[in-house]
Parts: sequence; structure tokens; C-alpha cells
Amino acid sequence: MIRNIKVEHLIETPVEKQQIELVERKGVGHPDSISDGLAEAVSRALCKEYIEKCGVVLHHNTDETQIVAGRSNPQFGGGEVTQPIYTLLVGRATKEFEGVEIPAESVALRAARDYIRNTIVDIDLESDIIVDCKLGTGSSDLRDVFNRDRVPVANDTSFGVGHAPFSELEQIVYESERMLITDLKKKIPGIGTDIKVMGLRDNDDINLTICCGMVGRHVDDMDHYINIKEEMADYVTDLALKRTDRKVNTFINAADNEKCDSVFLTVTGTSAEMGDDGSVGRGNRCNGLITPNRPMSMEATSGKNPINHIGKIYNLLSTQMAKDIVKAVPEVEDVYIKLLSQIGQPIDQPLVASAQIIPADGANFASIRAETEVVIDDWLADITKITQMVISGELDTF
Repeated sequence: MIRNIKVEHLIETPVEKQQIELVERKGVGHPDSISDGLAEAVSRALCKEYIEKCGVVLHHNTDETQIVAGRSNPQFGGGEVTQPIYTLLVGRATKEFEGVEIPAESVALRAARDYIRNTIVDIDLESDIIVDCKLGTGSSDLRDVFNRDRVPVANDTSFGVGHAPFSELEQIVYESERMLITDLKKKIPGIGTDIKVMGLRDNDDINLTICCGMVGRHVDDMDHYINIKEEMADYVTDLALKRTDRKVNTFINAADNEKCDSVFLTVTGTSAEMGDDGSVGRGNRCNGLITPNRPMSMEATSGKNPINHIGKIYNLLSTQMAKDIVKAVPEVEDVYIKLLSQIGQPIDQPLVASAQIIPADGANFASIRAETEVVIDDWLADITKITQMVISGELDTF
């Protein structure tokens, strides 16, 4: 099969050598990320239910999950949620297939509650959050796509974008949020899950501005709060200096006015408890970052079905392609993958698979092109591997 793969030499300054670079990550407890996480958890649970009951993944999309903020009264040493966070799981799901009924709403609610329990660990599921579910059914035309014994056809004319490798700043921003939650929080439970990291690199100066909703019941008083901020700043700076020789400055909760007792204190560790709503697709791209120095797709990835929804498959696939290209071809400084589908055409035959490459000085571009084409073609030939990786939880979507 001949695919339309285009590899071009991009005349552009690599991100690492540009003067200004901006990178953002919204942590797992940010309201937008909670929406992403719930949407993806529900989709994955439905996939597994469909396979168990019907032997095949059926049509569904759960990418319209909404978070409506509650109200709270945070206090040092305690506090309470006075109006619970409201979560609405919205989308489409197949509820009957060849005489088999699928309890889609029950599966969705169970998956959502499990996700919250395991991820947004400071929320009390009994009193702090309401989880509601409204799943409609898909059209018969859409459901038929999933019954065909061949490579699925694209649900839309759309595109996915990926890049590699991560710059120093991208690695630092991503790892800062991840390590604060997975490592430092074990030692300092007052650290909430709603962490946003904004990174600026100005030539060789890196500034990290981090917002973190502290958990009031684990913070004794203002002095304790200030100590936690200092420990977080030292931890993140040390982490960053393992990734870079550049100067690093770290700021935690820069809007605090400690003299007026105005600080980022919460009951649940997330700003969703007071004033901040959330929606799927308004936060991180599928590589876990928001990167204005790079090409990006605005398409939401979380919650879309992993069979034929281009908004999910091509964004994840382009990212995997880019990562594999920089592994296979060391002479690549930056690579940008753009995959464009055409509605109704098999997803392994994109209208174009474009690779834009910034090669290292003196590199043989003919060799780079040939090796890149092989990586892209191999992934397209095995495109349903992305579906299996999504269902098994091997790929993050935010």
C-alpha cells in the first residue's frame, strides 16, 4: 500500500535555541484536567465492558464532561465544602447490541467514582462532589462503522499533531507537577492535587510559577503554610537542576498575601470546590503539556472513542511517531508530525502524513527522510495498536 507520506526539511530555529519559550501543565486536580480524566476513565471502562459483553468495542464518545464549581469555607486545620462540586458525565454510548443490553450509565458512574477516589485523593466522595450521568445513544450510521471487519474509517476530516523531543523546559514543567503529586505529597499531605505549572525560559533563565491549592486540614497555620511553600520551591528547583544547567527560579502561589491571610487554601485540594469550573479539552494536549512554541491541535483527546475518532487517534499517533523518529534518527533536532484524515476513508490511509524536521548541522537529510518514512509507514500499517494502548491505559491523554 502506497501512503501519502511527506518529509520536509524545516528551516526554523529549534525550540531549545529560541530566546523565549513558554510551557504550561495543568495538574490532575485542575478542574479542566479532572474533566479530562473522568471522560477518559469512562471511555476506557466502556471499552472494557463492550469487549466483555460483545467481543468488540462499540460506538461511544464521552468527551463532553463538565465540572460545575461548588462553594467552600477552607480553614487552617480543617474547613468544609458548603456546596458540593457538580460533575456531569455527558456523551453518547451504545446501550444495546444484538440483543445484549449494556448498563452504560452504571459503568460510567462506577468508573468516574473510582477515578476520583484514586486521583483526587482529598475529596470526600460522600459529601464533597455530586457525580451525575446523561449518556445518549449514537446514530445507527455511526454504530455501523464499528461492525465492519476491516480498518475503521475516519469519523471526520480532521488532523492530529505531535512533536519530539521534549525541550528541557517541557521536561521540567511536566515532571514538576508529576513528582510533586507522586512523590513530595507522600511526605507533605498538605499539597493538593490542583497544581498548575507555568514555565518561562528567557534565553538561559528559567522561571517556574506554580499554583497549588493547599489542603487546609493538613496545614496547621500560616507558618506551616509558608514552610510548605518553601519546601516545594526547593524540591522543584532541585528537580529542575537535574535537567538543565540554566538558572532556575521557582515561585509558589505568587498571588498570596500572607499579611492579609489571603492564601491558596482549600478543603479538597482543588479549586473546583470554589469558583473554578472545568471542561474536557480546555487544558493539556495529549502529551500532557500546553506548548505555544509548538504546533498544536485544539481537538480534545480525552473521552473520544479509540476506534475511529480522529481527534483522539491521530493526536496520540502523531505523538508516538515523533517520539519513535527521534529514537531511530539521532540527527533530528526537532520533528513535527501532522496527520490529516478524510472522512469515510480508512484511518491507516491519511490524506497526508507530514513530517517537518529540523536536522542537526551537517546531517544527511536524504537518510533522515528515508528512516522517517519507514517509522511513519510502520505505525500506519499497525494503526489499531493505538486503540489497544488506549484501552489498556498505556497512553495518557492529558
